[in-house]
Amino acid sequence: MRRFAPFGVLWASQATSNTADGILAAAAPLLMASLSRDPLAVAGMTVVQFLPWLLFTLPAGAFTDRMDRRRILVAGNLLRAVGFALLATSVALGWESVWLLYMAVFIAGSAETLVDNAALTVPPRIVARQRLERANGRLFATQSVINTFVGPPVGALLMAFAATLAFFTSAGLFVVAGLAALLLPQLLPTARDQTAGHQTPSSVLADIRSGWTHFWSHRLLRRVAFISAAINFFGTATGAVLVLLATGPLGVSEAMYGLFIAVPAAGAVLGSLIAEKVIPLIGGGPVTWSAALMPAASYLVLGLTTSVVLALVGMFLAAVATACNQIVVSTLRQAAVPDPLLGRVTAAYRLVVLGVVPFGAMTGGILGSAFGVQQAFVVSAVGITLAACVLAPRVTTSALRRAELARSA
Repeated sequence: MRRFAPFGVLWASQATSNTADGILAAAAPLLMASLSRDPLAVAGMTVVQFLPWLLFTLPAGAFTDRMDRRRILVAGNLLRAVGFALLATSVALGWESVWLLYMAVFIAGSAETLVDNAALTVPPRIVARQRLERANGRLFATQSVINTFVGPPVGALLMAFAATLAFFTSAGLFVVAGLAALLLPQLLPTARDQTAGHQTPSSVLADIRSGWTHFWSHRLLRRVAFISAAINFFGTATGAVLVLLATGPLGVSEAMYGLFIAVPAAGAVLGSLIAEKVIPLIGGGPVTWSAALMPAASYLVLGLTTSVVLALVGMFLAAVATACNQIVVSTLRQAAVPDPLLGRVTAAYRLVVLGVVPFGAMTGGILGSAFGVQQAFVVSAVGITLAACVLAPRVTTSALRRAELARSA
């Protein structure tokens, strides 16, 4: 039997699941909008989708450091396939409902907490250290392009033909991703993980506690997490009702809705490519400011205009700034986290950063119901600006450079 390169297998598995995610990023909101025009109900889908990050992120990090990561990738992708296959079947039988959609996205979100945590820890185990940066760059670029640039337009087009086609296609892609992960070698916890100065605790709760303690005790990492959480909170407050803004006041068709995901994705790709030059030129501190203020300007434009072109330009520029900041954040986290704690500390960080997403989505739904969809964008612009003024000054270029020097040392 032919043996495949482990990184190629991981890359293929992740690219396939990213394609499914991208299709669903357009298909699920469009199905939701066809079932209800209530902003609170539409926002509820995002709440249900990201609630697992609040509930299961810390245990997922502990299991990542304890279990065969290959099995996590296989089981997680197959679980997502089951959830959306059941949803597609219900749509085909005419049984679709808001609650069935909620159930499907909750199952998928629960599996994603396991898959994403595990996937982030696999490259150091299958790629030589001197090639690790290149490997991570390929995975990140693939995710950015496929998950949000290729998949959403495809999802919108499939929905234009039939909702069942979009959801069965996604389920099939998750099956392929899971089967591809079977070709990876075993990725069990190694002796090095237990003896490299951070012995694995004897219980899951102790694992969780050690990862959280390391994260919380690092002041700069904690501050960066709070800024990212604020960006995600207001980003989700607007994103949860974006489909209503696009298909309502902006007059965008279902087939064209994918542009509202693809255009920001193009900005994210550009930001990732230019970050290497932008960050040394202006410093990590100003990049952190821009990651909050550029989205604020974008939300203001979306809340005050009916021009699709202006809306897309604002979203594009906001995505460029956010992508540059992601490079700053990733570099800091790599400097701050010892390898044996990587799964647990990453989970702790993600609990803060992604745990606010359900609350942001609910806030967007409440604002949209009470004041109107466009007004929700204006309020979010003000909110993220205030958050930047409070939090961003605490993350300076000099502090980030000291962290980089600590990593080099």
